[in-house]
Amino acid sequence: MSNNKPEMTFKYVFTYDYSPTYVNGAHGGLSPRGELVMNFYLERQPLPNSISHQITPAGTIGPETEVEPEDLGRSLVRHVTTGVVLNYQTARELHYWLGEQLKQMEAMDQARQELAAEQGGKSQATH
Repeated sequence: MSNNKPEMTFKYVFTYDYSPTYVNGAHGGLSPRGELVMNFYLERQPLPNSISHQITPAGTIGPETEVEPEDLGRSLVRHVTTGVVLNYQTARELHYWLGEQLKQMEAMDQARQELAAEQGGKSQATH
């Protein structure tokens, strides 16, 4: 303990299969019990189940003749990776924590922009 003030240490335990996942969106709302439900997803273009090609007279692969599913070009996939359910207090604490993290991200972005402006478009190697 420091300065004889009450103190608590949290130890973090990770499951064997812990693996951070990239997400670029969330969908959800309030549950019937009044808790916040958030389902995280990665939004991307879909992959085809199959593509058929014409075979040219030379025996090479030619233009596409069929794509399955037919609506592939008009579709997006939201691959739901995980979800969380939060009670009111936890949602408020997470809201505050996210706000603090956003402030740090904004400060970093501002510093990058200022550095780029100072360099005035000078070419820099990144590696």
